[in-house]
Amino acid sequence: MNSRSEPSALLRETRVVAVLRAKTATEYAPVVEALIAGGVVSIELTLSTHGVIEELPKLLQRFGADAELGVGTVTTTDQASEAIDAGAAYLVTPITESSIIDIAVDRGVPVFPGGLTPTELHRGWTAGATAVKVFPASKVGASYVADLRGPFPDIEVIPSGGVGIAEAAAWIRAGAVAVSMGGPLLGDAFSGGNLHELTRRATEIRRVVDEAATL
Repeated sequence: MNSRSEPSALLRETRVVAVLRAKTATEYAPVVEALIAGGVVSIELTLSTHGVIEELPKLLQRFGADAELGVGTVTTTDQASEAIDAGAAYLVTPITESSIIDIAVDRGVPVFPGGLTPTELHRGWTAGATAVKVFPASKVGASYVADLRGPFPDIEVIPSGGVGIAEAAAWIRAGAVAVSMGGPLLGDAFSGGNLHELTRRATEIRRVVDEAATL
């Protein structure tokens, strides 16, 4: 088994990853600020948004003391290297690609590869994933954590895709290290929505996962 980076203390404490997608990364700053105000401080900036690599150093300069900013939708080794060079705190992939995991492991950067089947998730875990991203999580439900830990007792899991505030508590109680949330958390933040409402939702999801973790 390859060596792996552990989930950060910040991620283990806050248990939520916000997934940001917009037309351009220049839209990110006010949304990041609103999330931080609500206590959601692990933020995934997806490469499906234009200009992420160029904008990341600026966002780190402004928010790096208060949040960890990772890069998601990483599908190639070049993207992985560019994201790390730009200062990404972690990488997230929608696929289980060992060459991407290898780069993250070699450079000591946490990596969360995506998969759904036991074969995909086990492949990512044994390659050195920090935790495996179960995607789309809505297809399996929180009981899948226990199903996976039957044959793979040490595997760390983060659900993504269709996880809303209502489902988050069940995943945390089942043993997920965190939950990954996009639309249910972000809402209309990138289309003129009320950022105070985004902060309120962020505060609410933090309350929900914190309570679930104590049960």
